[in-house]
Amino acid sequence: MVEDHLPQVLVLRPPKSFTFFETQFSKKFHFLKAWESQLPTTDFLATHAASVKAILCNSSTPITADILHHLPSLKLIVTTSVGLDHINLPECRGRSISVANAGQVFSEDCADLAVGLLIDVLRKISAADRFVRAGLWPISGDYPLGSKLGGKRVGIVGLGSIGLEVAKRLEAFGCIISYNSRREKANVSYRFYSNVCELGANSDALIICCALNDETHHMINKEVMKALGKEGVIVNIGRGAVIDEKELVQCLVEGEIGGAGLDVFENEPDLPKELFTLDNVVLSPHLAVFTSESFSDLFDLVTGNLEAFFSNKPLLSPLLDE
Repeated sequence: MVEDHLPQVLVLRPPKSFTFFETQFSKKFHFLKAWESQLPTTDFLATHAASVKAILCNSSTPITADILHHLPSLKLIVTTSVGLDHINLPECRGRSISVANAGQVFSEDCADLAVGLLIDVLRKISAADRFVRAGLWPISGDYPLGSKLGGKRVGIVGLGSIGLEVAKRLEAFGCIISYNSRREKANVSYRFYSNVCELGANSDALIICCALNDETHHMINKEVMKALGKEGVIVNIGRGAVIDEKELVQCLVEGEIGGAGLDVFENEPDLPKELFTLDNVVLSPHLAVFTSESFSDLFDLVTGNLEAFFSNKPLLSPLLDE
Protein backbone atom coordinates (compact mmCIF):
# COMPACT_ATOMS: atom_id res chain seq x y z
CA MET A 1 0.00 0.00 0.00
CA VAL A 2 1.16 3.54 -0.78
CA GLU A 3 0.41 4.73 2.74
CA ASP A 4 2.92 2.25 4.16
CA HIS A 5 5.66 4.38 2.63
CA LEU A 6 4.32 7.64 4.08
CA PRO A 7 5.59 9.08 7.37
CA GLN A 8 3.52 7.87 10.33
CA VAL A 9 1.66 10.36 12.52
CA LEU A 10 -0.33 9.34 15.60
CA VAL A 11 -3.73 10.96 16.19
CA LEU A 12 -5.46 10.11 19.48
CA ARG A 13 -8.62 12.08 18.66
CA PRO A 14 -9.14 14.01 15.42
CA PRO A 15 -8.81 17.82 15.58
CA LYS A 16 -11.65 19.59 13.81
CA SER A 17 -9.24 20.84 11.17
CA PHE A 18 -8.13 17.25 10.55
CA THR A 19 -11.65 16.18 9.65
CA PHE A 20 -11.91 19.13 7.24
CA PHE A 21 -8.70 18.23 5.41
CA GLU A 22 -8.33 14.50 6.06
CA THR A 23 -8.18 13.64 2.36
CA GLN A 24 -5.40 16.17 1.71
CA PHE A 25 -3.52 15.18 4.88
CA SER A 26 -3.68 11.50 3.99
CA LYS A 27 -1.90 12.06 0.69
CA LYS A 28 1.19 13.14 2.65
CA PHE A 29 1.11 11.13 5.89
CA HIS A 30 -0.06 7.77 7.19
CA PHE A 31 -2.22 8.49 10.22
CA LEU A 32 -2.52 6.01 13.06
CA LYS A 33 -6.09 6.70 14.24
CA ALA A 34 -6.33 5.65 17.86
CA TRP A 35 -9.99 6.65 18.15
CA GLU A 36 -10.98 4.14 15.46
CA SER A 37 -9.20 1.22 17.12
CA GLN A 38 -11.04 -1.35 19.22
CA LEU A 39 -7.96 -1.61 21.41
CA PRO A 40 -7.72 0.36 24.66
CA THR A 41 -5.57 3.44 24.16
CA THR A 42 -2.62 2.03 26.13
CA ASP A 43 -2.64 -1.16 24.05
CA PHE A 44 -2.85 0.84 20.83
CA LEU A 45 0.10 2.95 21.93
CA ALA A 46 2.08 -0.13 22.91
CA THR A 47 1.46 -1.61 19.45
CA HIS A 48 3.01 1.41 17.76
CA ALA A 49 5.45 2.52 20.48
CA ALA A 50 8.59 1.78 18.51
CA SER A 51 7.48 3.49 15.30
CA VAL A 52 5.61 6.63 16.39
CA LYS A 53 7.82 9.71 16.12
CA ALA A 54 5.11 12.41 15.71
CA ILE A 55 1.70 13.19 17.20
CA LEU A 56 -1.00 15.51 15.86
CA CYS A 57 -3.41 16.79 18.51
CA ASN A 58 -5.61 19.69 19.57
CA SER A 59 -6.37 21.46 22.85
CA SER A 60 -9.01 18.92 23.90
CA THR A 61 -6.55 16.01 23.72
CA PRO A 62 -4.33 15.93 26.82
CA ILE A 63 -0.80 14.78 26.07
CA THR A 64 0.05 13.61 29.56
CA ALA A 65 3.21 12.15 31.04
CA ASP A 66 1.52 8.74 30.90
CA ILE A 67 0.85 9.08 27.17
CA LEU A 68 4.43 10.17 26.59
CA HIS A 69 5.82 7.28 28.64
CA HIS A 70 4.06 4.89 26.27
CA LEU A 71 5.82 6.48 23.28
CA PRO A 72 9.58 6.14 23.79
CA SER A 73 10.39 7.03 20.16
CA LEU A 74 8.34 10.20 20.07
CA LYS A 75 10.21 13.30 18.88
CA LEU A 76 7.49 15.79 17.84
CA ILE A 77 4.07 17.01 19.00
CA VAL A 78 2.13 19.23 16.59
CA THR A 79 -0.94 20.83 18.11
CA THR A 80 -3.58 22.67 16.12
CA SER A 81 -4.06 25.11 19.00
CA VAL A 82 -2.13 28.19 20.08
CA GLY A 83 -2.42 27.26 23.74
CA LEU A 84 -0.21 24.49 25.12
CA ASP A 85 -1.81 23.82 28.50
CA HIS A 86 -2.94 20.34 27.34
CA ILE A 87 0.66 19.22 26.80
CA ASN A 88 3.03 18.15 29.58
CA LEU A 89 5.80 20.53 28.57
CA PRO A 90 8.27 19.64 31.39
CA GLU A 91 8.15 16.02 30.26
CA CYS A 92 8.71 17.10 26.66
CA ARG A 93 11.68 19.24 27.64
CA GLY A 94 13.17 16.42 29.68
CA ARG A 95 12.98 14.09 26.68
CA SER A 96 13.88 16.70 24.04
CA ILE A 97 10.51 16.29 22.32
CA SER A 98 9.85 19.23 20.00
CA VAL A 99 6.49 21.00 20.12
CA ALA A 100 4.92 23.07 17.35
CA ASN A 101 1.67 25.01 17.72
CA ALA A 102 -0.63 27.07 15.51
CA GLY A 103 1.69 30.07 15.71
CA GLN A 104 -0.02 33.25 14.54
CA VAL A 105 -2.50 31.54 12.20
CA PHE A 106 -5.46 32.37 14.44
CA SER A 107 -4.40 35.79 15.71
CA GLU A 108 -6.55 37.94 13.42
CA ASP A 109 -9.67 35.78 13.75
CA CYS A 110 -9.37 35.67 17.55
CA ALA A 111 -8.94 39.44 17.65
CA ASP A 112 -11.98 39.94 15.44
CA LEU A 113 -14.14 37.87 17.78
CA ALA A 114 -12.80 39.64 20.87
CA VAL A 115 -13.78 43.01 19.45
CA GLY A 116 -17.10 41.59 18.29
CA LEU A 117 -17.90 40.29 21.77
CA LEU A 118 -16.97 43.62 23.34
CA ILE A 119 -19.18 45.57 20.93
CA ASP A 120 -22.01 43.08 21.45
CA VAL A 121 -21.92 43.48 25.22
CA LEU A 122 -21.60 47.27 25.13
CA ARG A 123 -24.24 47.83 22.46
CA LYS A 124 -26.50 44.97 23.67
CA ILE A 125 -26.75 43.50 20.16
CA SER A 126 -27.60 39.90 21.08
CA ALA A 127 -29.94 40.98 23.85
CA ALA A 128 -31.69 43.43 21.52
CA ASP A 129 -32.03 40.69 18.92
CA ARG A 130 -33.81 38.49 21.48
CA PHE A 131 -36.00 41.47 22.43
CA VAL A 132 -37.14 41.95 18.83
CA ARG A 133 -37.64 38.25 18.10
CA ALA A 134 -39.74 37.87 21.24
CA GLY A 135 -42.16 40.50 19.92
CA LEU A 136 -41.42 42.89 22.76
CA TRP A 137 -40.62 45.97 20.67
CA PRO A 138 -44.29 46.92 19.96
CA ILE A 139 -45.20 46.16 23.57
CA SER A 140 -42.30 47.56 25.57
CA GLY A 141 -41.15 50.35 23.26
CA ASP A 142 -37.54 51.40 22.84
CA TYR A 143 -34.79 49.12 24.08
CA PRO A 144 -32.47 50.37 26.87
CA LEU A 145 -29.44 52.41 25.85
CA GLY A 146 -26.11 50.77 25.12
CA SER A 147 -22.64 52.17 25.69
CA LYS A 148 -20.19 53.67 23.18
CA LEU A 149 -16.98 51.80 22.35
CA GLY A 150 -14.95 54.85 21.28
CA GLY A 151 -12.96 56.38 24.12
CA LYS A 152 -13.17 53.30 26.34
CA ARG A 153 -10.10 52.37 28.34
CA VAL A 154 -9.36 48.76 27.39
CA GLY A 155 -6.91 46.63 29.31
CA ILE A 156 -5.47 43.66 27.43
CA VAL A 157 -4.24 40.74 29.51
CA GLY A 158 -1.56 39.07 27.43
CA LEU A 159 -0.03 41.25 24.72
CA GLY A 160 1.15 38.46 22.43
CA SER A 161 0.26 38.16 18.76
CA ILE A 162 -3.48 37.97 19.50
CA GLY A 163 -3.38 40.78 22.06
CA LEU A 164 -1.53 43.03 19.63
CA GLU A 165 -4.14 42.40 16.95
CA VAL A 166 -6.89 43.26 19.45
CA ALA A 167 -5.08 46.48 20.36
CA LYS A 168 -4.67 47.45 16.71
CA ARG A 169 -8.39 47.03 16.06
CA LEU A 170 -9.49 48.89 19.17
CA GLU A 171 -7.14 51.80 18.48
CA ALA A 172 -9.08 52.32 15.25
CA PHE A 173 -12.23 52.74 17.36
CA GLY A 174 -10.52 55.40 19.47
CA CYS A 175 -9.98 53.24 22.53
CA ILE A 176 -7.20 53.87 25.03
CA ILE A 177 -5.09 50.73 25.34
CA SER A 178 -3.10 49.47 28.30
CA TYR A 179 -1.91 45.97 29.10
CA ASN A 180 -0.55 43.39 31.49
CA SER A 181 1.93 40.78 30.32
CA ARG A 182 4.76 38.67 31.68
CA ARG A 183 7.07 41.55 31.00
CA GLU A 184 6.87 45.06 29.56
CA LYS A 185 7.14 45.20 25.77
CA ALA A 186 9.89 47.50 24.53
CA ASN A 187 8.32 48.10 21.13
CA VAL A 188 4.84 49.32 22.12
CA SER A 189 3.62 52.65 23.46
CA TYR A 190 0.68 51.31 25.49
CA ARG A 191 0.82 51.75 29.24
CA PHE A 192 2.06 48.66 31.06
CA TYR A 193 0.69 47.45 34.39
CA SER A 194 2.64 44.70 36.13
CA ASN A 195 -0.33 44.11 38.42
CA VAL A 196 -3.53 42.91 36.74
CA CYS A 197 -5.64 44.38 39.56
CA GLU A 198 -4.22 47.84 38.82
CA LEU A 199 -4.95 47.25 35.14
CA GLY A 200 -8.56 46.49 36.03
CA ALA A 201 -8.86 49.59 38.19
CA ASN A 202 -7.71 51.75 35.25
CA SER A 203 -9.86 50.07 32.58
CA ASP A 204 -13.46 50.09 31.41
CA ALA A 205 -13.01 46.65 29.87
CA LEU A 206 -10.57 43.77 30.19
CA ILE A 207 -9.85 41.45 27.27
CA ILE A 208 -8.20 38.17 28.22
CA CYS A 209 -5.77 36.95 25.55
CA CYS A 210 -3.13 35.16 27.62
CA ALA A 211 -2.25 31.48 27.84
CA LEU A 212 -3.33 29.28 30.72
CA ASN A 213 -0.58 28.10 33.04
CA ASP A 214 0.11 27.88 36.77
CA GLU A 215 0.71 31.64 36.96
CA THR A 216 -2.44 32.67 35.08
CA HIS A 217 -4.90 30.14 36.53
CA HIS A 218 -7.73 32.16 38.15
CA MET A 219 -5.64 35.30 37.69
CA ILE A 220 -8.87 37.23 37.02
CA ASN A 221 -10.34 36.81 40.49
CA LYS A 222 -12.89 38.66 42.57
CA GLU A 223 -10.37 41.34 43.51
CA VAL A 224 -9.70 42.13 39.84
CA MET A 225 -13.41 42.18 39.05
CA LYS A 226 -14.12 44.53 41.95
CA ALA A 227 -11.33 46.80 40.71
CA LEU A 228 -12.87 46.80 37.22
CA GLY A 229 -16.11 48.00 38.72
CA LYS A 230 -19.86 47.91 38.18
CA GLU A 231 -19.71 49.27 34.62
CA GLY A 232 -16.73 47.15 33.59
CA VAL A 233 -16.84 44.44 30.94
CA ILE A 234 -14.73 41.28 30.70
CA VAL A 235 -14.08 39.52 27.39
CA ASN A 236 -12.32 36.15 27.37
CA ILE A 237 -10.91 34.53 24.23
CA GLY A 238 -7.93 32.95 26.04
CA ARG A 239 -8.72 30.00 28.27
CA GLY A 240 -11.68 29.63 30.59
CA ALA A 241 -9.70 28.93 33.75
CA VAL A 242 -7.78 32.22 33.52
CA ILE A 243 -10.95 33.62 35.12
CA ASP A 244 -12.31 32.31 38.41
CA GLU A 245 -15.62 31.35 36.81
CA LYS A 246 -17.51 30.91 40.07
CA GLU A 247 -16.56 34.43 41.17
CA LEU A 248 -17.35 35.80 37.70
CA VAL A 249 -20.87 34.38 37.84
CA GLN A 250 -21.39 35.81 41.32
CA CYS A 251 -20.14 39.25 40.28
CA LEU A 252 -22.41 39.25 37.23
CA VAL A 253 -25.47 38.11 39.15
CA GLU A 254 -24.87 40.64 41.92
CA GLY A 255 -24.10 43.50 39.52
CA GLU A 256 -20.49 43.90 40.63
CA ILE A 257 -19.39 44.12 36.98
CA GLY A 258 -21.29 45.38 33.96
CA GLY A 259 -21.12 42.42 31.59
CA ALA A 260 -19.07 39.73 29.91
CA GLY A 261 -18.37 38.30 26.46
CA LEU A 262 -17.14 34.74 26.80
CA ASP A 263 -15.83 32.35 24.17
CA VAL A 264 -14.09 29.99 26.61
CA PHE A 265 -15.11 28.37 29.89
CA GLU A 266 -13.61 26.36 32.72
CA ASN A 267 -15.40 23.07 32.08
CA GLU A 268 -16.36 23.08 28.42
CA PRO A 269 -18.89 22.32 27.15
CA ASP A 270 -20.63 22.59 30.56
CA LEU A 271 -21.45 26.18 31.55
CA PRO A 272 -22.89 27.67 34.73
CA LYS A 273 -26.65 27.84 34.13
CA GLU A 274 -26.82 31.32 35.66
CA LEU A 275 -25.10 32.73 32.56
CA PHE A 276 -28.04 31.73 30.36
CA THR A 277 -30.40 34.15 32.08
CA LEU A 278 -28.21 37.27 31.95
CA ASP A 279 -28.81 39.76 29.13
CA ASN A 280 -25.47 41.45 29.81
CA VAL A 281 -23.57 38.26 28.96
CA VAL A 282 -22.74 37.12 25.41
CA LEU A 283 -21.72 33.49 24.97
CA SER A 284 -20.01 31.66 22.11
CA PRO A 285 -18.91 27.99 21.97
CA HIS A 286 -15.11 28.34 21.80
CA LEU A 287 -15.19 29.33 18.14
CA ALA A 288 -12.79 32.27 17.97
CA VAL A 289 -10.52 30.39 15.57
CA PHE A 290 -13.24 28.72 13.51
CA THR A 291 -13.20 30.30 10.07
CA SER A 292 -12.66 28.55 6.75
CA GLU A 293 -9.73 30.86 6.06
CA SER A 294 -7.93 30.09 9.31
CA PHE A 295 -8.45 26.35 8.87
CA SER A 296 -6.93 26.51 5.40
CA ASP A 297 -3.92 28.39 6.79
CA LEU A 298 -3.69 25.87 9.64
CA PHE A 299 -3.64 22.96 7.20
CA ASP A 300 -0.68 24.58 5.44
CA LEU A 301 1.13 25.18 8.74
CA VAL A 302 0.54 21.70 10.17
CA THR A 303 1.59 20.10 6.89
CA GLY A 304 4.66 22.32 6.77
CA ASN A 305 5.68 21.44 10.33
CA LEU A 306 5.31 17.70 9.75
CA GLU A 307 7.12 17.82 6.42
CA ALA A 308 9.93 19.85 7.99
CA PHE A 309 10.28 17.35 10.83
CA PHE A 310 10.39 14.30 8.58
CA SER A 311 12.86 16.09 6.29
CA ASN A 312 15.08 17.06 9.24
CA LYS A 313 14.47 20.77 8.62
CA PRO A 314 13.56 23.55 11.10
CA LEU A 315 9.92 23.61 12.26
CA LEU A 316 7.77 26.49 11.03
CA SER A 317 6.17 27.31 14.40
CA PRO A 318 8.28 25.76 17.17
CA LEU A 319 7.69 26.39 20.85
CA LEU A 320 10.42 28.78 21.94
CA ASP A 321 10.89 29.01 25.68
CA GLU A 322 11.34 32.55 26.87
